[in-house]
Amino acid sequence: MDIPQPYLLFIGDVTDPLAAKTARGIHAWRPEQCIGQLRLDGCDVTLDLPDLSLSEALAQGAKTLVLGTANAGGFLPEHWLVSIREAIRAGMNVASGLHQRLTDIPELVELATRYQVQLFDVRHTKEALKVGNGKARTGKRVLTVGTDCAVGKMYTSLALEQAMKACGMSVDFCATGQTGILIAGSGISIDAVVSDFISGAAERLSPDNDANHWDIIEGQGSLFHPSYAGVSLGLLHGSQADWLVMCHEMGRPYTRHLPHHPLVSLADCIAENLHCARVTNANVQLAGIAVNTSSFPEQQARDYLAQLTTQFNVPATDPVRFGINDIAEFLLHHG
Repeated sequence: MDIPQPYLLFIGDVTDPLAAKTARGIHAWRPEQCIGQLRLDGCDVTLDLPDLSLSEALAQGAKTLVLGTANAGGFLPEHWLVSIREAIRAGMNVASGLHQRLTDIPELVELATRYQVQLFDVRHTKEALKVGNGKARTGKRVLTVGTDCAVGKMYTSLALEQAMKACGMSVDFCATGQTGILIAGSGISIDAVVSDFISGAAERLSPDNDANHWDIIEGQGSLFHPSYAGVSLGLLHGSQADWLVMCHEMGRPYTRHLPHHPLVSLADCIAENLHCARVTNANVQLAGIAVNTSSFPEQQARDYLAQLTTQFNVPATDPVRFGINDIAEFLLHHG
């Protein structure tokens, strides 16, 4: 999907700041594409953006109303439909990362058709995808992979894109999750793709390109997560990555949500990801390690990262705490 920008970010009436994490992520990484926020009565969460009505946002160029909040179950509250209807009637597209589809509500579909706007259900894809074929493609590719879920693959991908652009490199972020798609304005939600087509979806996300152009593909899951390894493997094969960046959380004892399953060692995870990636790119290499060290004191974190740098002979950093310039420069000089 290709979502028209700029956005008006809909916060609704949430009171928990974490509920607005999607909107917050969009604003953090694409502030130039965020015209303002739309809040309902009772909402005390803010992105520190201007509070705009739909007419004010349209006058300033907003093209899509983005439902930037999450709730338990991913459902669309009935009272939010008032704002959505108004947006459609005003000629604004609507995008949602909720599990409940906008397109499953006949009234919204009818309104969107009448007013010639689009409804984007970001968690779901209607793309006519092909199975992967593993044919070599031009251009350069980086895939973020992980020892587990929720270890910073999206953040690392976006931070790396930003740092590589600062180095003068031609680079694009290729989104594979709903928040990443809303940040980028395009992408394919891989967890909504039938398994046979995951590698083909990754090939479509990062097609042939100029020899000096880089695609950074947002990773998902982990090869060592019993629940999500299939999606990780499909991305490894379809991305045809030249370089992998391993994402990890310092001190995490077990696989997320599975306390009976100890976390894989970093060395084993790196080796297995490189092994699997060689199915479609025999020359794939490790470019760096991005580590969430937030649970540890700064000096202990620095000592751990120095140890990893020595052990694996690539830059190891915490992108949030210390930035990711070292990995960007490594790719600039070795890619």
